[in-house]
Amino acid sequence: MSFSDFAAPLWFAFALVVLALTVGYLLVQRHRTRQTLRFANMELLETVAPKRSGPARHIPVALGLIGLLALTVGLAGPMADKRVPRNRATVILVIDVSLSMQATDVTPSRLAAAQKAAKGFVDDLTPGINLGLVTFAGTASLMVSPTTNHDQVITAIDHLRLAERTATGEGIFTALQAIETFGNLLGGGTEPPPARIVLESDGKQTVPANQNDPRGGYTAARQAKSKKVPVSTISFGTTWGKVEIPREQGDGVDEVPVPVDDAALQQIANLSGGNFFTAASLADLRSAYSTLSDQIGYETVRGDASRPWMILAAVLIAAAYTASLVLRQRIP
Repeated sequence: MSFSDFAAPLWFAFALVVLALTVGYLLVQRHRTRQTLRFANMELLETVAPKRSGPARHIPVALGLIGLLALTVGLAGPMADKRVPRNRATVILVIDVSLSMQATDVTPSRLAAAQKAAKGFVDDLTPGINLGLVTFAGTASLMVSPTTNHDQVITAIDHLRLAERTATGEGIFTALQAIETFGNLLGGGTEPPPARIVLESDGKQTVPANQNDPRGGYTAARQAKSKKVPVSTISFGTTWGKVEIPREQGDGVDEVPVPVDDAALQQIANLSGGNFFTAASLADLRSAYSTLSDQIGYETVRGDASRPWMILAAVLIAAAYTASLVLRQRIP
């Protein structure tokens, strides 16, 4: 610790008072010893002098002095980092609802596992977070505008429906628009509230084919970076996932591989300044959401940490009075 870790370091000067009391107490004890030795008849002294409690008699004073030192630290106003729930923050949960989410490489299916984990994420978020929901397949839709009523988001998650194609960029662009609109409506403050996008997807972008297209995922990630909105991505699924697609002509179905696209989702996170997670099971997905919930729901702030020192000082001083009553039958 340095003096910069204290709000009022000048109060450390009070430690000189504690030092002076300590020196004064030692001098008084020494003077008493000398006065006692002046008695010539030591046998008579032992008869008339009250019994002394030995070293234990110093306990009340020692406790009191230590208590004053703790009080000194408390008065100096120690500061410490604290984790506090965020307020005015906006989070948009963006979920891929393309047909590849019906793959069963994750039990019971990618969609069912995603719904379960997403609802757990919503439950874990601190109440002050303004949470919204965007879904995307070939296009993107704002299902729930940012709100502190998280039950609305949970209800919408329960009613997700799959559709063809994957337009990752559209999902991010829609989330950014929702954040900007909500910030304008919210007002207050000189800057918009901090925001984050959490994107969960299992496959590669198909619309448009190029991630660097004006409506592509990489372009959207760069725009998010410019708006100071990190996009944290979760790549959900396995490399061996498959889905069954009915044939357009004739009976039967075709098995179509739907491997996850870790590289693209990681690049989106990197370009936007967010975090990247992989999840090949429901447990992995829950772990990723739990980490994000902890990061998003709380912030670290510098705050007062004097309370523990004040409590310690009060306890020690009270103990000093108690010890004095027990050992000396009087209050010092």
